[in-house]
Parts: sequence; C-alpha cells; structure tokens
Amino acid sequence: MNKEVLSDQQGISIISLFIIGSSIVLTTAGAAKKDLWIAIILSIMTALPIVFVHSRLLVLFPEKDLYDILELIFGKFIGKGFSLLFVWFSFFLGGLVLRVFGDFIFIVSLPETPKIISMFMIGILCIWGAKEGIETLGRWGEFFLIGTILLILLVSLLLIHKMNINNLRPMLSEGIQPLIKGTFHAFIFPFTQTIVFTTFFSSSHIKSVYKVYILGIFIGGIILYVSSTTDILVLGSTTAGSMYFPTYTTARLLKIANLSSGFEIIITTSFLVGGFIKVCMCLLSTCNGVAKIFSCTNYKFIVTPIGLLIINLSYFIHDNVMDKAEFALDVYPSYALPFQVILPIIILISAEIKKKHLNNHSK
Repeated sequence: MNKEVLSDQQGISIISLFIIGSSIVLTTAGAAKKDLWIAIILSIMTALPIVFVHSRLLVLFPEKDLYDILELIFGKFIGKGFSLLFVWFSFFLGGLVLRVFGDFIFIVSLPETPKIISMFMIGILCIWGAKEGIETLGRWGEFFLIGTILLILLVSLLLIHKMNINNLRPMLSEGIQPLIKGTFHAFIFPFTQTIVFTTFFSSSHIKSVYKVYILGIFIGGIILYVSSTTDILVLGSTTAGSMYFPTYTTARLLKIANLSSGFEIIITTSFLVGGFIKVCMCLLSTCNGVAKIFSCTNYKFIVTPIGLLIINLSYFIHDNVMDKAEFALDVYPSYALPFQVILPIIILISAEIKKKHLNNHSK
C-alpha cells in the first residue's frame, strides 16, 4: 500500500464519498427534527477539531499509518492491542454499512429476494475494489463525486415547488435537547468516522493531509446538508422521522408533467457509489491492520477471506430493519465515541510526547 499514491483531489473525493456513504438515504441529524439544518452545521464544526486530531497523527509521523504509529508510541505488545481495537472497529463498521445495503435493496426494490443475495453481490464487488487498491479507488471516486454532487443538487432544485419553509419553523420549538442529540448523532455518524482513513493513509499517499481531510468533510457535509434539509422541507420532520429511507421517498415525489420521473434512481445510485467506497475503506482498514499485527508485508492476500467474513457479519448483525434503526440511534453513538474521539485524542497526546522525546534525542 505504501507504493500507491493519491492526488489531493482523489483523497478529497474518497473521503467525501465515504461521508455520504450510507447516510445519503437517511436523514442526517434527524433527531433534531425541525432544527436539523442547524444540527448538521454544528456537527461539522464540532467534528473539525477531531478531524484535525486524525490528520495530525499522520503529519507527526511521515509515511506511517495509525497501526505503525501505535507500535512506535506504545511498543509492539500494547501497540498491537490498540491496533486490534481499530481492526474490530473497521470490520464492524463495514458490516453495518453492508447491512444498510441489504435492508435498502430489500425494502425499496427486491422484497422477495433474500437480503444475503444483494449483500453478497455488493460484498464481492467491494472485495474486488479493495484488491485493486487505494489508488484505483481514488481515481474511481474522483470520477463519480462530481456526478453525485450535480445529481443531488438537481433533485433538490426540482423539488423546490414541493418545499414548505414552515417545516423548519419555529426554531428550537421543542427545546435544545433534540438539537444536541441530533448534533451528536451526526458528529458520530458519519463525520468523525474518518478515523478509518488514518489506518491506511500516510504522507506517502497524499501530500496535503489537512487539506484532504477538511475539504473532504466539508464537501461530504454539504451534500448531506442539502439532502437532509430537502427531506425536512418536503416531507416535514414527523413524516421524515417515521421512515427508514426518507431521502428515497422524497425523490419519489418528484414528478414532471404529472409523470413519475424516476429520480429516486439518482438517490439509489448515489447511495451505491458512496456505500461501495465506505465498505471498501473499512475492508482496506481491516486487512491492513491484520497484516500489520501479523507482520505481513502485503494485505491483499487476506482481502477475500475478511471480505467474506464482513458479508457474514452483515447478515447476522441485526434481526430486521427495526433493530438496525434502534441500534443506530441508541447504541452506536456511545459504542463509536471511544474509537472515533477518545482514543484518537489519547493517541495524539502520546504521539506529541513521543515525537518531542525523539526530537530531543536527535539533537
């Protein structure tokens, strides 16, 4: 992986698509209800310091990824223990995202087809993508990001006549608590999930680490802001909150000359593109971590077995879509907080101390 190189544009593209990921078919920060548009802005702003932590780790140790950094800071034994935690996080996240694929396809288009079929087909595609490597995925992401942005903006513009500004009024009508809850949910899912990129990115892959991270967050955040705010303006917070995939429903309401325009295909395509990138990134992170733990020089020979394990996990991870929704709202934020926020801060503090110590010894 160290021989692969990304341009800044490619790095920004795959982070943006990762942020869009499975979130594009949902309503980001939906718990904030009418104040969703405020919650998304707040979640992006609060995520920026954590994203700075993620990127700072890569800047401190050039040409090293998080797994390498952990061993440098804490030693081989403890470092591999921390690495195992992040391997699990990436593996589990890949299973969660792949399960969203299965639920989405089952509910909106193929209710008679077993979920495992669609998850298996997409999982095999992600295995192929991970084997091709980060450089190929970067070129692929750069090509699809612009189209994704333009198509989502087009759908939102064509839905203006169905929007009702009163769906956002009055501000803070239900108090501050829903706003805080919605902000925290969006902060955790998806904006600080960028910790995954530290496990295979290094300064040998991208030149401007801070630029790639920050612009990736902003572009992905703007897309979700437009999509989620459109959901609330068109459907209202109550209706949007009662649906599993409100963005898809919103797109289905778009008609031209009293004929169904099929614009929901745009949302489906955007979800498939972003979700594909997200699962590939989780698979890359998992495989790179396993390879580093066992001191292997190449991660690609374990992509297929680990990819198949992620497919199995995605099938058994939830009993049904209602369990998935409950887990996403009530369990995942608390589960992910240590991986995405607390541990990276602890690691950065330790890294700063270690780097200062190494610099003093080199003088």
